[in-house]
Amino acid sequence: MVEDQHYHLARPRSERLAIGKYLRGQVPRSNHAAWEPAPNRPDPLDLLQAQDEGRVKGLLPIRYGRMVASPFAFLRGSAAVMASDLAGTPVTGLEVQLCGDAHLSNFGVFATPERRLVFDINDFDESHPGPWEWDLKRLAASAVVAGRENEFDDKMNRRLAGAVGEHYGRAMRRLAQARTLDVWYFHVEAEAVEAAFGRSSKAGGKSAGKMIRKARMKTQEQTLEKLTQFVDGRRQIVSDPPLLVRLDELLSIEQQEKLLSRAQIEDMWAQYLDSLPEDRQQLLTRFRMIDAALRVGGVGSVGTRCTIILLEGGAEDDAIILQQKEAGPSVLEPYTAASQYASPAQRIVQSQRLMQASSDIFLGWHESRAADRKYYWRQLKDMKGSLDVAGLDEQGFETYLRVCAICLARAHARTGDAAGISGYLGKGKTFPKALAEFAMTYADQTERDHQALVEAIASGRIQAESGI
Repeated sequence: MVEDQHYHLARPRSERLAIGKYLRGQVPRSNHAAWEPAPNRPDPLDLLQAQDEGRVKGLLPIRYGRMVASPFAFLRGSAAVMASDLAGTPVTGLEVQLCGDAHLSNFGVFATPERRLVFDINDFDESHPGPWEWDLKRLAASAVVAGRENEFDDKMNRRLAGAVGEHYGRAMRRLAQARTLDVWYFHVEAEAVEAAFGRSSKAGGKSAGKMIRKARMKTQEQTLEKLTQFVDGRRQIVSDPPLLVRLDELLSIEQQEKLLSRAQIEDMWAQYLDSLPEDRQQLLTRFRMIDAALRVGGVGSVGTRCTIILLEGGAEDDAIILQQKEAGPSVLEPYTAASQYASPAQRIVQSQRLMQASSDIFLGWHESRAADRKYYWRQLKDMKGSLDVAGLDEQGFETYLRVCAICLARAHARTGDAAGISGYLGKGKTFPKALAEFAMTYADQTERDHQALVEAIASGRIQAESGI
């Protein structure tokens, strides 16, 4: 980090802007174009299988079945591979709170506590302090890999990757000039995203409108109707194996008594409540846990323990569903300073609160002392939605990347030095061109790594189950 972070963000922005410009001489912006596999590059499949340790073994074939579906699916599930590759790339030393997995499918819409829909980053499992360049390079590389799957030509894919750098730089310049509280309050409303798509792409406008309409329908009431039913007058979760299985059906009575004793449940609940602000604690004391199920979701996280918890309130037809998800070390930790948080679940929650313009009111964490596992909590599917980028045309795709880049810049500006980053990037095309070159090269590597997975599955080295 520049001067070991001994310069302070309260210093005049003109000084920090000058530091950023000075760094151009230390780390030329054109240097970001270069990437090639290191001679001792770890086998990407070894890195992925190292993550399998401690996961639910019976679910791992689903993970690899999802990753092998396409190069973009592989990229989504291989944050650990790209973290290893990025560790050897040029950095300025300016650090931010990284998303850690900023591919273009980790953005979407969700409701604020005031029930307004906003667009923002929505995945923080790998979040960790580190070089701002790493998030930007992962976003740009994902644009090229996804663009190729949309059958865009390489000229267009290069343009899309460069656009990530251009829009990030423009947003960072505005944020570097804005008042501090304005940066903190800045957010991207879903209606603004829909309007931007409408101006650039008819097809994109339809896709954005569909995303927003679906998100508005994904209320707690709709989720309860879809995932629960009444049995003998009591609401319970509906099993849908292997993706959703009630713990009553998954565990024997003896296992339940061992893993879900009353004392352990009370300890888990008390820890979770302690991680919340007092007003949320008061709110949740009005609910009681009545059912739970193991749930499989995502791509890279398949195999980690994820449970949904059905809570019942005191009124008629009064229930909510929370999700608790197992948390592990960030894939960035081997290449950065150690986390300041004792628990990886606390790291994820605090990172989300720092980086998002508005966060889930039920974000919290606890530790399973018996199993030595850490979990974070959040609402399940409450007014959340994502865009199907496979259905976007070139203009719509670029609009989507512009919105993602703006949100990423805002998250970095909240947690790092916007003036220093802006001073380094400047207004020209030097950095965007270098970013595009990197993204094109890394997309080639992702396709090779994906092919290695295809061959490993064919040879029996890795077991995969597709279509789940």
